[in-house]
Amino acid sequence: MAEAHPVGFQWVMEAKRRGAKIIHVDPRFTRTSAMADTFVPLRAGSDIAFLGGLINHVLRGGHYFHEYVAAYTNAATIVDESFADTEDLDGVFSGFTGSGYDETSWYYQGARVNPAAGERDQWHDVFGSPEHDRATSEEESARRAEPETDPSLTHPRCVFQILKRHFARYTPELVEQLCGIDQERFHEVAEALVANSGRERTTAFAYAVGWTHHTVGVQYIRAASILQLLLGNIGRPGGGILALRGHASIQGSTDIPTLFDLLPGYIPMPRAHPNLSLDEFVATNAADKGYWGNIRDYVVSLLKAWWGEYATAENDFRFDHLPRLTGDHGTFQTVIDQIEGRVRGYFVVGENPAVGTANAHQQRMGLANLDWLVVRDLNMIETATFWRNGPEIENGETSPSEIGTEVFFLPAAAHTEKDGTFTNTQRMLQWHHKAVEPLDDQRSDLWFFYHLGLRIKSKLAARRFERDARQRERDRPVLELTWDYPTEGDLAEPSADAVLREINGTDAEGRALSSYTRLRSDGSTRAGCWIYCGVYAGEINRAARREPGEQQSWVAPEWGWSWPANRRILYNRAAADPAGAPWSERKAYVWWDAEQRRWTGHDVPDVDVAKPPDYEPAADAHGPDALRGTDPFIMQGDGLGWLYAPAGLHDGPLPTHYEPQESPLRNTLHATQRNPARRLYHRPENRYQPSGAEPGAEVFPYVFTTFRLTEHHTAGGMSRWLPHLAELAPAMFVELSPELAVERGLRHLGWATVITARGAIEGRVLVTPRIRPLRSNGRTLHQIGIPWHWGPNGLTTGDAANELLNVALDPTVHIMETKAGACDIRPGRRPRGVELHRLIATYRARAGITEHTGGDAPPPDNGLPENGTRPSGTDTVDGGEDES
Repeated sequence: MAEAHPVGFQWVMEAKRRGAKIIHVDPRFTRTSAMADTFVPLRAGSDIAFLGGLINHVLRGGHYFHEYVAAYTNAATIVDESFADTEDLDGVFSGFTGSGYDETSWYYQGARVNPAAGERDQWHDVFGSPEHDRATSEEESARRAEPETDPSLTHPRCVFQILKRHFARYTPELVEQLCGIDQERFHEVAEALVANSGRERTTAFAYAVGWTHHTVGVQYIRAASILQLLLGNIGRPGGGILALRGHASIQGSTDIPTLFDLLPGYIPMPRAHPNLSLDEFVATNAADKGYWGNIRDYVVSLLKAWWGEYATAENDFRFDHLPRLTGDHGTFQTVIDQIEGRVRGYFVVGENPAVGTANAHQQRMGLANLDWLVVRDLNMIETATFWRNGPEIENGETSPSEIGTEVFFLPAAAHTEKDGTFTNTQRMLQWHHKAVEPLDDQRSDLWFFYHLGLRIKSKLAARRFERDARQRERDRPVLELTWDYPTEGDLAEPSADAVLREINGTDAEGRALSSYTRLRSDGSTRAGCWIYCGVYAGEINRAARREPGEQQSWVAPEWGWSWPANRRILYNRAAADPAGAPWSERKAYVWWDAEQRRWTGHDVPDVDVAKPPDYEPAADAHGPDALRGTDPFIMQGDGLGWLYAPAGLHDGPLPTHYEPQESPLRNTLHATQRNPARRLYHRPENRYQPSGAEPGAEVFPYVFTTFRLTEHHTAGGMSRWLPHLAELAPAMFVELSPELAVERGLRHLGWATVITARGAIEGRVLVTPRIRPLRSNGRTLHQIGIPWHWGPNGLTTGDAANELLNVALDPTVHIMETKAGACDIRPGRRPRGVELHRLIATYRARAGITEHTGGDAPPPDNGLPENGTRPSGTDTVDGGEDES
């Protein structure tokens, strides 16, 4: 956090000054470690084993917050008798089909619950058939049914007992074996965590982007969620799981998504079901209980924001204008489609995939096969110049004359040269004002897309009489799109303030709405993102507020604006006991005022303020009205925190340890080496390495992990061109231990070459005791740290770490695994030209790598050519999205 989020880390230091204990868990000793009270080195890719050990410690020792767990989690809920755990099936859950999971056996006994986010419309593939109508009726009955529970938490199939059995093997001895964490250090962390949780105290987890960058990344976060729920650290001040976000507005880019499978506010993108109507979409995505029961309000308001007067009840509010998912439309599949000629044009805005995305060589292969490429950035980044000076040019694979891609580079304005918002860790929107005007032909992204949209609409309108009826119908979603923002100045810069107001939403009279609870499904309201509704309440840009801390309460509600409803802690009903009283006066946050008959407190209560704690819903209640007065998790289909996830995840209802896609160690917990539901792309340029006990794994004996430096920013586009930053971090390097340096003959500040099955890179050697050899699985394991900021352009240049990486994805959110890989390292600079290809080919041959390596079973004969995208055994071809 100190390295990658230094501005936010100031509050960690403030907490430490007030007595908080700081524990840092990381493969590398970093600037954060230096400021921590305890540093815990662990093997990259083993975090679930570590968290699982902590969960087992809490359960086995009876350290969980019993009243909280019993009242606010699904611990008492009984799971269907057909469920079988990884402990029963040697590493897979029930429902495994060989290419993924059928989640039916994970359901609750007697009831089904919709997940709070993600893919929710997957139950029915065919609408309008008798089978569909019957299935819909059965599904509706199951969703309305209350699951069976055992408040005593003793039933063998209740979630609490399943949890205890599942994590029983995650002992301190196993943690030491899998993670390399000695038992004394583990016990120190476990005891500190327990001592600082409960009625009187809370503990927070903070993680950077990299915790998600694994083939089990979602399950990392799930494991932390289970631990925090058991300890009563969710929904309470000083608790939570904080996803460190901010400077690249990653949070904002998922709220109003750059993700292919979501609409704004985490509404799922419709799938291409035949003749899918708005009613059918709502029926299969709405929860019977909780605020997702109001999804129709959110969807209709979004459609009205986008198509305005053209969206009416008679035409389903133009629901047919929304795109439909026909499969994998993620970034990694898109690059494969580029290579195979199915994508002809591409926009790259604020990213640098030629060096900044996993398997950068594959990215450049896709770029080289386009007709046209538009790059918008501050500097002439590698994605704009790959055709001229990319590694493929240097190594003689191709030449500029052989690349037909026409590149349009359009200089972008920096955030200081435009108005807008960042959304950070607290889900807080903070407005940044334009400080200076952009120079020359630099333009903001808002300017670019707004004027591009105007030109497209104008061209379509001009030729509408020349096109046949089918073409005119295809044009309609663009022609009818609301695209009328006010502009300012000589450049006709669109008003970012007006865009924010549109996102906030308006009522039938055009007045800014104050809350998402005001949204309606009758077409009378508009809102570009329902969770942001209220940011412009009272016609005030509340993201721009900067009230000094000493002039407001300690919750600081007048600094920026947090979604939803300016609520600073989500699910804060859990900060009070079931009767509505604070768990302790020390941790009082929101509470039920019996005299006023309403919820009150320091923050906006995350509950219907008039709903008393003893409220019981009517049998026919729906949506928020179906939540009990004791249900704090109002977005969940059962109102509870999920220790066990009966739906919504593609690789299991509970986290379990799997090795990374490429690991020098075998999985000693189960026979299943890797996440069996992970997404792979078997291709010539994306060969996978053998792992664990597989023949050839010894060719790549070392673990490597990529990381960020404070001195540089993401792929380097904002920092490698700045003299003072280039001077502070002037060279690409690899960080390793003195022991590994001796073992491989590496000299401090000398050169080293790191090799994988995809590529080889060189860097200066940084020999440091900050990276320590670990004992894991009975052997000494060395790890190598590699920063990922470099490329061939700028004032400081170097090889890109992403040349080394494969593309293997988490199956639920399609994030690539960049934080744990296997490699070899040797002294000296890497070879050039044909010798570089010969080196990689030699390593592939030594390891026995084929097109099937890295899968879990021989692939079926599916008729795909060698250069096709081939599922291998348990590997399915599915999406990819780069969170970085």
